[in-house]
Amino acid sequence: MSELKQQIKQAMVEELMLPQTADEISDEAPIFSPQGLALDSVDALQLVVAIEKRFGLKIANAEAARTAMQNVNSIAAAIEANRS
Repeated sequence: MSELKQQIKQAMVEELMLPQTADEISDEAPIFSPQGLALDSVDALQLVVAIEKRFGLKIANAEAARTAMQNVNSIAAAIEANRS
């Protein structure tokens, strides 16, 4: 799972042009909180598309997105659940 988390972080850095490196992103950092990555709604849409494209995870609705897109750990868990 740690390799998956690293791939997610790398996708975030590349797709969203984040100023930090993948190694600087914490697994627990809140994605949309100012205390975390402070992404906005445009970033959210780009991230959902990137996750779907790279990992095959389709997010069905807003509630599923809120659950899956909390942090790197929650994205990885959603991808793993989708694979099984």
